[in-house]
Amino acid sequence: MPRKRLALYFSIYIVIIISLLAPAFGKTIHADTDTQGGGKLIYVIPIKNDIERGLEAFLSRTTSEAIEKGADHIIFEIDTPGGSVEAANNIGTLIANLSIPSTSFVVSEAFSAGSYIALHTDTIYMAPRARIGASGVINSDGTAADKKAQSAWLKTMTSAAEAGGRDPLYAAAMADASIDLPEFDAPTGEFLTLTPQEALDVGYAEGIVQDRTELLYELGLSNATIIQSEPTLAENIARFITNPIVVPILLSLASLGLILELYSPGFGVPGSVGLLSLALFFYGHFVAGLAGMEAIIILILGIALLIAEFFVPGGILGILGIGAIIGSLFMSGANIGHMMTSVAIAFLVAVIASVILFKRIGLDKGVFRHVILKDRTTTELGYVSNQNRLDLIGMEGIAATALRPSGVAVIDNERVDVVTEGSFIQKNTPIKVVKVEGVRVIVRGL
Repeated sequence: MPRKRLALYFSIYIVIIISLLAPAFGKTIHADTDTQGGGKLIYVIPIKNDIERGLEAFLSRTTSEAIEKGADHIIFEIDTPGGSVEAANNIGTLIANLSIPSTSFVVSEAFSAGSYIALHTDTIYMAPRARIGASGVINSDGTAADKKAQSAWLKTMTSAAEAGGRDPLYAAAMADASIDLPEFDAPTGEFLTLTPQEALDVGYAEGIVQDRTELLYELGLSNATIIQSEPTLAENIARFITNPIVVPILLSLASLGLILELYSPGFGVPGSVGLLSLALFFYGHFVAGLAGMEAIIILILGIALLIAEFFVPGGILGILGIGAIIGSLFMSGANIGHMMTSVAIAFLVAVIASVILFKRIGLDKGVFRHVILKDRTTTELGYVSNQNRLDLIGMEGIAATALRPSGVAVIDNERVDVVTEGSFIQKNTPIKVVKVEGVRVIVRGL
């Protein structure tokens, strides 16, 4: 690859990395100066979209900052359909351990893991059209989780309700569709979902408010200073990348791009897409707190071993390199089972792409053209595997050694390796070449 082109790609990667890392060190937090005057400091932290490990990292940062700034209250504005059970457990523990009073404000919906998180705050308020509940555990393919997972989640939900002084029966009904509560107008066999009034009636909400202003009034914080926390660009990227649906797509793009690059001259778009996809995967998981420096180091080591494989024969370095890269992926994953599925999908994509490219292009393109021998020692170029001595047929000579049945004969003053038809011929006996088969010169005694 020309040096100028290499420098161009290197510069592009540097710009991308800087643009991704820069937002990670900035905090987009806005103070609402219109409500200053009460002497109290309130942090408003949104919990939106799917709940995953990226959200956990955002909440960890913002709650820590609220504590450092001496906040008097934290309000979590919730609007989520649910998400990862593991992330929800970690977030629930984070909120339960807060030394600052906390409130959940369900703006629209707090389903599944969202309801679990809300149960960990000190108080819950709901907007007029909000809903809370529907907390059954389902797999990523939409099917119900196994009984063990459902039982564990049921206990988790009821424990959260009990810790907040709420009747655990309703939390159980949210997580177990078999629990039927006749007092609610809901179809039998469905997870319990509460309207604001129903939540208020059963003690799962402290009040119904129109908006944040009314919520602050109900909490007695109308004149407090409001700090609105928002995710940084880096955290938004991390939340997107750590989504269980995005991970296999990203890894598939990485494998497909790198496979295509092997069949492309120089280094171009496919390789760039592959490396960028791999870099985004580790970047998002690093920001989310899933990938540590040890995973990054193992990844770099794996790539170095793969590169070394092109220069050191044997295949061991290549196997070790692939193992190191796969190991770094598992070290960075939020869930081993999901990561196994994602890696399997990416591997399948790579295999299919390799087979298609091999059949259509072969192994004489891209990087393979440097490692595969193309020269041929053909007869047309003057190469012969063995000399064919058909010119000796019919010629006579003398056995220079005893032929038992092979030996040496002198034919036309040239020593030639010969073999008899099977009989023994003594030294200095006249012989005649009767046949030539490849390298075999067959003689008969005269």
